[in-house]
Amino acid sequence: MSDQPQRRRGAETSQRRIRSASSLRLCASASKTRSRFSQRSVVEPLGYPHHRLRFLLIVAIAIALLSPMSIRGTVTKRKILYVTHSAGFKHSVLPLSQQILKEIGDRSGLFEVTSTEDLSAITDEGLKPYAAIVFYTTGELPITDEQKNALMDFIKSGKAFIGIHSATDTFYKWAEYGEMIGGYFDQHPWHQEVAVKVEDRKHPATRHLGQSFKITDEIYQFKQWDRGKVHVLLSLDVNSVDLTKPNVHRTDKDFALAWCREYGRGRVFYTALGHRTEVWKDERFQQMLIGALRWATRS
Repeated sequence: MSDQPQRRRGAETSQRRIRSASSLRLCASASKTRSRFSQRSVVEPLGYPHHRLRFLLIVAIAIALLSPMSIRGTVTKRKILYVTHSAGFKHSVLPLSQQILKEIGDRSGLFEVTSTEDLSAITDEGLKPYAAIVFYTTGELPITDEQKNALMDFIKSGKAFIGIHSATDTFYKWAEYGEMIGGYFDQHPWHQEVAVKVEDRKHPATRHLGQSFKITDEIYQFKQWDRGKVHVLLSLDVNSVDLTKPNVHRTDKDFALAWCREYGRGRVFYTALGHRTEVWKDERFQQMLIGALRWATRS
């Protein structure tokens, strides 16, 4: 009877050892499982759905952020043909105007300007690469009727025409040109500082100019010009000039200095400013030209 309690204690001790060993084996097994899981998570993150979703989300965000940069980087510049042929009076500012128009076109990132006095490009084929043609010209330009048709077809098809200063002192004998550009030069009564009224403060070419501004330039007046046929952007403030000068011809006191219109499916812009070197160097004038090109080419 005396050794029975000892046998019971021995059995209990043995059972505790078995349970302890079993517990240790379970812990070791769990530790190995966690280790394998941890290693797999590090080495093979795409093997689990939540990691795959996270990876795809990161890729989507990267594409969204980088796409605008890619698009901006591959913008194709609109080609502009700048014609400076003088069959009449030749303005001394022309070389500077060629330089500045190219510079501001490049700076905008939108336009590639090619300047020329050669009129041979004015053909159906020659004009195909261009979105707009810009004239700073004088006199009866020596082009054929076929070239004249090509120029008008170019504009009416949806392309752009920009006229600067003496572009209205051009093609007096070609009525369709006068109709397209809106009128003809009829003397310049003033060459002085003048006040200019901004009639359209929302147009891309003039919205940076405020309600009015002052500028020194040669100021044109026009004949065969009708306000009802164009959209006036700038006009002369007649209170800033002497209307009694002998070569002032307009009795209605309406002296537009910039306007625009649609011609066929194309767009036309004209400004009478641009005679002086200082005007071409004026940032306001440069912004007006870029705004006009953007509007006319729908850029």
